[in-house]
Amino acid sequence: MSDKLPQQPQNEEVDLGQLFNAIGKLFERLFNFIASIFKGIFSAIIYTIKPLVDNFKLVLSVVIIMALLGYVYEGIKDPVYYSKMIVKPHFDSKYELSSNIDYFNSLISSGNIAELSNIFEIDSSNAKELVGFNLEAGPETQNDLFIEYDEYVMSVDTSLVDELSYTEFVKNRDLLSGRLFEIKARSKKDNIFLLLEEGFSKTFENDFSKYQKKVRDTMAFIERETLTKQLNRLDSIQKTYLEVIKNESENRKLTIGIEGVLPLQEEKTVTKEYELFLKEQEIRRALNKLNQTIAEENTYVDVLSSFDKTGIKENSIRQRYSILFPILTIILFVLGFLVVKAFKFIKIYE
Repeated sequence: MSDKLPQQPQNEEVDLGQLFNAIGKLFERLFNFIASIFKGIFSAIIYTIKPLVDNFKLVLSVVIIMALLGYVYEGIKDPVYYSKMIVKPHFDSKYELSSNIDYFNSLISSGNIAELSNIFEIDSSNAKELVGFNLEAGPETQNDLFIEYDEYVMSVDTSLVDELSYTEFVKNRDLLSGRLFEIKARSKKDNIFLLLEEGFSKTFENDFSKYQKKVRDTMAFIERETLTKQLNRLDSIQKTYLEVIKNESENRKLTIGIEGVLPLQEEKTVTKEYELFLKEQEIRRALNKLNQTIAEENTYVDVLSSFDKTGIKENSIRQRYSILFPILTIILFVLGFLVVKAFKFIKIYE
């Protein structure tokens, strides 16, 4: 047995060596695989731009020509102006707003000038100048998002709150989750934007929003009546209670406790009076909050920022044809080269 014992460390060294060799080969294969991916991407990029280098003079000439054509087209094409309006819809009228924006754009695309004139109450010459509308989320601060998340936490079950953190809540919000919206109107005429506000005001005052407002007003009326009755009852109880205290003070008769130390009747009276006072303050706060909510949301929409009297000329990349035409030319040239190569490969493939 003593002859076999020294052989065990050698066997362990052999096993560890094989293990390290296997791990080394594994990492080597992994690095080779990653290197092959980068090599493939690099080869694809080189293969894509190769026709541009091989035909550099031709491509450069065509790009210059297309840039000049784009510049000329920018000069002869009518400029597009835009203006923005920031609104805060109430009574869920934001859904109708989103739907109507799509409807307005479809009318512009189809050239339905008569319907556009009727909706916005403008003449057909101005309706023809409309280019389109966009609806985007309005400006929001971090505090606004915190308030929204706090309202969400208060409105759902506690178990659901644990599953949706603040970060996930902000990430999962869509366009209609917000309260403020930015309406961007685009037109070939720079002085018609103020005329569009009347059409949008009708968008917010729809059948559904009217129903929502009617329900809110009815519930507010019932709640106000309930709070007012509670105040009247408290006032009646307070008067009765004050009358009892007045009579006790005049008669100077206090009931002594069991141990004959504390005037229990007086202590209870003070406690009840304070409780009534706290309850009255609570009801008045609820009533004030109700009145404030009705006063703040008494219209279908609050316009935080109206359309400008004169629009701003649009200079986005979509309007820079002197840049778009050359880029499109290069893309088409590369795609054409790849299609020709693919066609030749398929033709000779056995």
